[in-house]
Amino acid sequence: MKLEDVWPLFGLRLATPRLELRPVRDEDLPGLVENALAGVHDPARMPFGVPWTDAEPEELARSFAQYHWRNRVNTTPNRWGITFTVLRGGEPIGIQELRAHDFDSLRTVESGSWLTRSQQGLGLGTEMRAGLLMFAFDVLDAEWAQSSAASWNRPSLTVSEHLGYVPNGVNRVRTRPTEIADEIRLRLHRDDFIRPPWSVGIEGADAALRQLIGRHDERTHGHLTWRDRP
Repeated sequence: MKLEDVWPLFGLRLATPRLELRPVRDEDLPGLVENALAGVHDPARMPFGVPWTDAEPEELARSFAQYHWRNRVNTTPNRWGITFTVLRGGEPIGIQELRAHDFDSLRTVESGSWLTRSQQGLGLGTEMRAGLLMFAFDVLDAEWAQSSAASWNRPSLTVSEHLGYVPNGVNRVRTRPTEIADEIRLRLHRDDFIRPPWSVGIEGADAALRQLIGRHDERTHGHLTWRDRP
């Protein structure tokens, strides 16, 4: 028996032209923490709703691991959060997250992500989100995808715009004890998804569906077909 037989999500792989996305494994944690400590954003501004990057290195490392372990513990059919390690050339460079609650009724997913600063500005943020959306729309059969970013975070907003998201309201949020920002909400219907000229490669979709959706399904939307097998 292999680890993915025990926890089927560990068998899931998304492959884009330059990247591989796989659910975070414990062996990924040291490299991801090192990337976070190397810098994710300009320290003068906090792009996250929780200022986790402000923590001291030892605290950041422990809370980072706890967060990803907690996501596994809380995974149930129709309510889950998958944090994917983003790898380039086999090395971790960031995180792409996919979350949902009451998925069977709402058919809606939310995403969040970060890349270490040395990998920013190369189009990788758009590439990894596009691969994630193909998985969400074509395999999970989501109807809507949602995201958000601070109003000043032009790179993140540009990724969403390039893929077809439209504005969906503004929230006033506190990102640090003394830092307030406007959070731009965005949403994307699967019919409005601006697809890249490449297709994502996906392994382990059948087992992931059973764990996340809790049933056997066939999904066909003209781009990918996945059939559960005995």
